[in-house]
Formats: sequence, C-alpha cells, structure tokens
Amino acid sequence: MGTPAPYRSTPIFDEITLPAGLRREHRTKVGVWGVIRVLEGRLRYRVLDPVSEIILDAEHPGIVIPDQPHLVEPIGPVRLCVDFYDQEPQLEKSGAHALHPGFRNE
Repeated sequence: MGTPAPYRSTPIFDEITLPAGLRREHRTKVGVWGVIRVLEGRLRYRVLDPVSEIILDAEHPGIVIPDQPHLVEPIGPVRLCVDFYDQEPQLEKSGAHALHPGFRNE
C-alpha cells in the first residue's frame, strides 16, 4: 500500500481570503485528517482541546487530527491551503516535518 493521497484540497487562501470559519473554532469530521500547508508566510495553529498552539510555515505543515477543535490565525501576509485525507497522512518523505500542537515535535 502506498502513501495516502488527499481526497480533497482547498483553494489557496491568503490573509484576506482565509474564510472566517477557519479563524474560529471548527473541526474536521470523524475519520478526516487535515494537513495545513503554508506556502508563504506564517500561520498560528491553535488546538483547543487540549489547549496548545504552534506556528506553521512552508517547512512545517500542521497535522489536523479528526474531530479535534482548532482554529488558525494569520501572522501577517500568508498563503496556505488544506489537504484532507481519509487516513493519517505520512509526510516524512516530503522532506518537511509535520507539526501538531500538544505533541512533542522534533
């Protein structure tokens, strides 16, 4: 079995076009994983339960765990998209290290 591929991706958003729904508490459905991919700039990724946050950039995508409440906040100019998966994504081979708030990210 190969590396999981996203079944859907959002358009590319910037600090102006980022939907209000992503800036306030929301969650993916049960069984849906997300990968927040920052193409330019920086983005604050906050998980609300358990409470934690990290800063994402082009070298550090963010993992969204199914059904976990979270929100994002641009830190200045930013371009990003979100990929959705029906199983845990495997990002190590991409050369980037995925980050998730509340986990030990090395």
